[in-house]
Amino acid sequence: MAAAELRAELDSRLLQLLGDLEDLEAKRAALNARVEQGWLALSQARYAMGAKAVGPLQYASRMEPQVCVCTGEAQDGLQRFWVARAGAQTPEEVGPREAGLRRRKGLTRTAELESSQAPRDPLNWFGILVPHSLRQAQASFREGLQLAADMATLQIRVDWGRSQLRGLQEKLKQLEPGAAQPVTTEAGQ
Repeated sequence: MAAAELRAELDSRLLQLLGDLEDLEAKRAALNARVEQGWLALSQARYAMGAKAVGPLQYASRMEPQVCVCTGEAQDGLQRFWVARAGAQTPEEVGPREAGLRRRKGLTRTAELESSQAPRDPLNWFGILVPHSLRQAQASFREGLQLAADMATLQIRVDWGRSQLRGLQEKLKQLEPGAAQPVTTEAGQ
């Protein structure tokens, strides 16, 4: 009876692994398409504005990130990645920072400094009226970053699924010698 349950578990893990691999492949294709689309839009913007108008010379001397990649533990215990806006607080960071009382009368200088230090749009480095293709390139690269975070999460799930599958195969092999051997076809030899 235990062998039948183990085989059913093995089948369900294998189906989950194959589904995750299929999702990973789809996300890889989507990431490649987004990056390709971003570089094409960037080259169109360079053509529209001139090669010297869009380049490293226009970068700000002090760059600040627009987004950051956060990590955490999912409900199933695996690590997961997601993209969050820079300056956005995660639920763990929200709450009182000081244990003492705070004074709430009037505005302070620190509130003014925090509002002025909000992340600025990097497209403003290239002028106020930038071509639409430059905005499209920025959007494509942002979508690509989100896809990359999703792919990292899926890759961790795939690695975990593979290790679970190997463990179940070893258990089945110990239970029934010769039952969990990988099947090879004539073409696979």
